[in-house]
Amino acid sequence: MPEKVPRSNDVLAPYFEGEPLDPAEVARAAFTFPAPLRWLGPHTALLELFHGPTAAFKDFGARFLAECLERLGRKATIVVATSGDTGAAVGAAFAGRQGFEVVILYPDGRVSGRQAHQLGAFGGNVRAFKVAGTFDDCQRMAKETLARRPDCTSANSISLGRLLPQLTYYAKTALEVQRQGKGPVSFVVPTGNLGNALACVLVRDMGLPIDRIVLATNANRTLPQFLSSGAYRALPTVATLANAMDVGDPSNLERLLYWHPDPSRVVSADSVDDAAIRETIRRTFDEQGVVVCPHTACGLEVLRRQAAKGTWVVAATAHPAKFETVVEPLIGRTVAPPAALIELLAKPSHAEPLEASTEALLKRLPQH
Repeated sequence: MPEKVPRSNDVLAPYFEGEPLDPAEVARAAFTFPAPLRWLGPHTALLELFHGPTAAFKDFGARFLAECLERLGRKATIVVATSGDTGAAVGAAFAGRQGFEVVILYPDGRVSGRQAHQLGAFGGNVRAFKVAGTFDDCQRMAKETLARRPDCTSANSISLGRLLPQLTYYAKTALEVQRQGKGPVSFVVPTGNLGNALACVLVRDMGLPIDRIVLATNANRTLPQFLSSGAYRALPTVATLANAMDVGDPSNLERLLYWHPDPSRVVSADSVDDAAIRETIRRTFDEQGVVVCPHTACGLEVLRRQAAKGTWVVAATAHPAKFETVVEPLIGRTVAPPAALIELLAKPSHAEPLEASTEALLKRLPQH
């Protein structure tokens, strides 16, 4: 453990040592929205990460990455695979920035209606493709394209520029809970591709006051099965209510294994099926008066199953209004979208159909 525990605004500094960018300056420009704690009880809280322009936690990483690349004078085609929220965050972050073209790949029919509308609503330098396949197909196409087109770069969490900014809100929360005399804090992190959870692990590795880290997945059980058995096997993607976590082969597992060869010593995981997601959304509203999205519901259900001593925080990853067709029938009321989401939904939206083939994608990319 470091002799001096870093402050929340210092956690990015080691990763930028010797680089021309000031991470604190970039963060100030990128993070123009809060990440507040919403206490559900004396020792249980939600970390609301959905107050950015596209109402999901991906806004933190996408905006930070866009600021970095623009300040470095890097111009590129950004290829991003999305299971729902990443694409919109990247589209919003790069829309209108000179020298950047954004290509969004999402699995047709496997994102919510409002997510799909967001993805196709930016226009200009942002193009959306609805792929006839799964998120894992989209992710494969993006990786293969990056290997063949050096003028392209990624805005998925395989990019450290997307992953590292997420350290800031875990560090801030850990220190805030500690200042309140309730630390060290334990986190439940809803996860699909493992990027958000890996950021939490890195913050604890840096010496900040974090106790346990528990991963919450949906019915895509790749991570829980691996952590319990020690044998990794990518599984076919299963479509669920928590669609942004519909990942059968999480990219950031390789990164976690590099830093922690025995990951079961640093994280645990549990999965939640659709029936439990529905019940948790109902119960949280009935008992707390709080409306949560299906992904946050996975986290709350996993927390309910823990022998939860100490203070626990669940990462609330998206605004429930993005999943109104799931949430509203369960709670019997409408969920008002935030202003930024209303603005996007009012714009026309268009996505181009695309087969799940890297060759097909390469033919549609801008030529430089």
